[in-house]
Amino acid sequence: MVRAGQALAALGLWLASLGAANAAEPVRLRVADSFPKGHYLVTLLLDPWMEQVKQRTNGAVAFDYYPAQQLGKATDMLKLTQTGVVDIGYVAPGYASDKMPVSEVAMLPGAFDNACQGTLAYWKLARQGIIADQDYAGNKIRLLMVVVLPQYRILTVKAPIHEVADVSGLKLRSTGGAQDLTLRAIGAVPVRMAAPDAYESLSRGTMDGLLFPLESVVAYGTDKLVKYSTDGIGFGSFVVAYSISDAAWTKLTPDVQKAMVDAAEELVPAGCKAVEKSEADTKTKLEAVGVKFEALQPEAKAKFGGLMKGVAKSWADGLDGRGKHGGDALKQFDELVATIPAK
Repeated sequence: MVRAGQALAALGLWLASLGAANAAEPVRLRVADSFPKGHYLVTLLLDPWMEQVKQRTNGAVAFDYYPAQQLGKATDMLKLTQTGVVDIGYVAPGYASDKMPVSEVAMLPGAFDNACQGTLAYWKLARQGIIADQDYAGNKIRLLMVVVLPQYRILTVKAPIHEVADVSGLKLRSTGGAQDLTLRAIGAVPVRMAAPDAYESLSRGTMDGLLFPLESVVAYGTDKLVKYSTDGIGFGSFVVAYSISDAAWTKLTPDVQKAMVDAAEELVPAGCKAVEKSEADTKTKLEAVGVKFEALQPEAKAKFGGLMKGVAKSWADGLDGRGKHGGDALKQFDELVATIPAK
């Protein structure tokens, strides 16, 4: 009888220890994006954020990371995040412009001078503003972290861009939406595609060039193809954002939610500064391998600027016509950018 009691007690202790071990198991979250392994944005933003969240939660959260479109195309990340195929997805509004049109306010030409102006203005409006209400709450997702890239350049294979006439009829890679408007305004033909597909199209000659930030030129291997880049003028930008579905967010404990928010609050301002510096460093590296940066003459720069001047209004009017408050978004974004130092 005593032995039976001892056995039962031992069994109880074993079951209790098993329950405690199970309780200590971390919450595992699937993180997915389209970036190739070692991409600079992952190194500068995503990796530090995941590490900080793990540290802040004392290991209560673990991440399973799937880069390079392993779980789905960049253009499908919104849907994959909404449906729970991934828990945290690289939901780039530019790849889902029909569902997240207001976010494109940060992608308009001339919207800001440096990456931190664009990033911090978007960061505010996408968490507690018009972008949060329409693009995020409307899609039942929540922004976790973001960086708005430095102003895009036109990079070409066969000939440099010296003036507006040089762009006329060129087929240039675009993410769609606001970038399409920009390219059409200057006389180019936008070819909509995600960044991972750019190398193949450019190498086959189905495009004449790219609308790209410099870091992406290297990250996707197109530095082996392009020969020329514009310099001294921006042609818009792109919002790189990681988001979580509302359904996945509500399953997390308040402590985990706070850790994610606090980590992002620290890393987003630092990340945009690092991205800006990386852009300058990459320009030097590209020059060293023979890419020629063509600074536009003042007259040509003024002509490009004049053609792009109406893009923001056309974009805003188009959204207003759909009841999406583009004019309000443009006004609020511009006001926020004006409060952030250019350097």
